[in-house]
Amino acid sequence: MNIMNLKNKTLFIDLDGTVYRGKHRIESAYQFICYLQQEQIPFYFLTNNAKRTHKQNADKLRNMGYENIDEKQFFTSAMAAASYVFKHSDKRKAFCLGESGLREALIESGYKLCEDHAEIIFVGLDSYADYHLYSKVYQMLQQGADFVGTNPDRRIPDGDKYQIGNGAIIKMLEYASEKKCLMIGKPNRPMFEELLEYANIKKEECLIVGDNLETDITFGNLNGVDTVFVTTGVHTKVDQETLQIHATYCVDSLMELVKT
Repeated sequence: MNIMNLKNKTLFIDLDGTVYRGKHRIESAYQFICYLQQEQIPFYFLTNNAKRTHKQNADKLRNMGYENIDEKQFFTSAMAAASYVFKHSDKRKAFCLGESGLREALIESGYKLCEDHAEIIFVGLDSYADYHLYSKVYQMLQQGADFVGTNPDRRIPDGDKYQIGNGAIIKMLEYASEKKCLMIGKPNRPMFEELLEYANIKKEECLIVGDNLETDITFGNLNGVDTVFVTTGVHTKVDQETLQIHATYCVDSLMELVKT
C-alpha cells in the first residue's frame, strides 16, 4: 500500500495489541499515528474493549505520550451495542454487566439502568465480577431478559501475557442459560453499520487495522473492506495459515505502510 492509497482512506485502528500492549505504547504505532496526524489522514480508534469511557480511552493514550488525541476519535463495542439495540428494540430497562465505558454508552443512548427485573442484559468485560454477579445475570436471563454482548474476544493482550476476554464470559452465560447472545462488536455486522454512521463515511473509504485475525481482520473481510494485519499483538503470520484468515496487507510494523 502506498501513501496515496492511505490518503484516500479513513483508518479504523484497533487499540490493544495494535497501538499499545498493556501499559506500554508500541513505538512503531506511535510513529504511525504521528504520521497520520501530520498528513491529515482521518482515523479513528476502533476497539472491542467496552470497559473505558471516552475520556479514559483518550487519557490512556495521552499518558503514553500520544498527542492531540480527541475523545471523539474513539468508537467502542459498548457504543455500538447501545446504539444498535436502542434502534432495534423498544426495551429500555437495562442491566449492565460491565464497567464505566459500557455504563456511559448505555446512559448516553437513553437506557435506564436497573439492578433487577431488567428487560435487556448488556455484557461487557467486568474485571470485578464474581460468581454471585454472574449467577444474578443468569437468573435475569432465565426470567426473560434479552441478552446482548459487546464483543466476542477470546482473550485480550496484557503486556507479555493474555487475560480472559469477554467472549469467554458470554459463552459461559450462554451455556448456563441456554440462551443465545446477540453479539455486536467486531467482527459482526452491527458494529460495522454503527461505525459508518458514527464516522459519516461510505464503506469504500474504510481501512481496518488490527492485530487480531478473528476480530479485526475477519471484521473487514466479512464487510468487504480492506484490512491491515499487524503482528504486534494476539496473532502471528503463521496464524493466518492455521486459522485460514488472511488480510489484504500484512506488516510487522505499521510504519511499513508509509515506506511502501
